[in-house]
Amino acid sequence: MSRLRPRVTKALTAVAIPVGMAAAFAFQIPAASAASAAPARAVVAAQATAAGATRYRDVPRLRAYRWALTQKGHPYVWGGTGPGYDCSGLVMMAYRHAGISLPRTTFGMLASPLLVRVIHPRMGDLAFYGTGHVELFRRWGYTFGAHDYGTTVGLIHYGWGWRPTAFYRVRFGR
Repeated sequence: MSRLRPRVTKALTAVAIPVGMAAAFAFQIPAASAASAAPARAVVAAQATAAGATRYRDVPRLRAYRWALTQKGHPYVWGGTGPGYDCSGLVMMAYRHAGISLPRTTFGMLASPLLVRVIHPRMGDLAFYGTGHVELFRRWGYTFGAHDYGTTVGLIHYGWGWRPTAFYRVRFGR
């Protein structure tokens, strides 16, 4: 353990110093000049993204998933787009809050040119069950959505006999 401690300390220091410096500079912007600093923040955010630091606000599928989480507990309502939801209504509204317009129905989503089929889905991608049901992918074995009558919006554990048949990612920016 004693040989490992210097390596860990060195690694943590290498990460902590730049983070601490960024925090120190972030708190030095006075409130009066905050409006004029907005373009500079956009450039910094673009540079951070280009450098490989992905943020939740930059990835629409994660923004959509995070918004859908806020709807947990709402009832299943056939054809609902809020405050009660059906499967496609929840997915459509989640992506609308992320800035992307998807069709209202599952069949419309499947026909949309915005969708690209993926084999290895990520959180926030669309998980289709057959051609009539859609939810947001969470991780292998779990999706999040409005499942069926008498249930509420939430995390769904899928398994044998009830599992997604296709996964799609929503294209954006083109």
